[in-house]
Amino acid sequence: MLNKYVIIPIIAVIAISAFLIGQNVYNSSASQTSTSSTMPWPNIHQNVQTDFNNKINSPQIENDSFIHPFAVVIGDCHIGKMVLMAPTSVCRGDEGTPIFIGDYSNVQDGVILHALETTIDGQNIDNRRFSAGGDSLLANDSRFDGGYAIFVGSKVSLAHDSMVHGPAWVGNNTFVGMKSLIFNAKVGNSVAIGVSSTITNGVVIADNKFVPPGSVIVTQEQADALPSRIGSAYENINKDVIHVNENLADAYNHQDIEKIKHYREILMEEEGMITTKPSP
Repeated sequence: MLNKYVIIPIIAVIAISAFLIGQNVYNSSASQTSTSSTMPWPNIHQNVQTDFNNKINSPQIENDSFIHPFAVVIGDCHIGKMVLMAPTSVCRGDEGTPIFIGDYSNVQDGVILHALETTIDGQNIDNRRFSAGGDSLLANDSRFDGGYAIFVGSKVSLAHDSMVHGPAWVGNNTFVGMKSLIFNAKVGNSVAIGVSSTITNGVVIADNKFVPPGSVIVTQEQADALPSRIGSAYENINKDVIHVNENLADAYNHQDIEKIKHYREILMEEEGMITTKPSP
């Protein structure tokens, strides 16, 4: 019977081998993608066609963002400038769409972005999309087709293991603490959300509010009673987190671990798979 001093090295060798094989596949795909879009790295790909989403889209990824090879981006996801998507983060735009992540935001390890269906059999569903400005949209609103199942503004930090599940809207300069959940809610600009908090049930969090750690905000009265971020323990947390992750995105883009360069432009030019959608 093998003892732990034999088993541990064997596991380590297997893990390292698997990682190196994955890196070789990734680097090979990336180099071939510079001339052909037929072999993209498999963590970045189209959605499938369904009765609730009849449009097939590929991710739109700005060239200076960094998508780690162990992050996943599927379907109608727009990833803005200098965004860092850390290992095991997921943007899955295959049910509720589209999903928008603004410039200079960060999506940390274990973060999930996914949304409820926004259409069924070609018919829009009320209040399943937000405008870029944060209005919840009815199915017959002329802005619905240009709306978002999830909208995450610029310089937003989505910390480890947090989840933003659409319909959801998150304003600029907002910090979402570790293991927190935003679902069917609007969170304003410059909000700080403490760890392990839940925000749901159609509530609206005003700008510059502080959600204390462990909060469960399910009524508008609770949301309106929240204290100011100014003067709280989280007052300046997002500034520091943004600084760290912008530097990481830039530095990783200069290492051998690279995302597929010019992914969006190559697919558009060679296969017409993406329709350009300007940033709001």
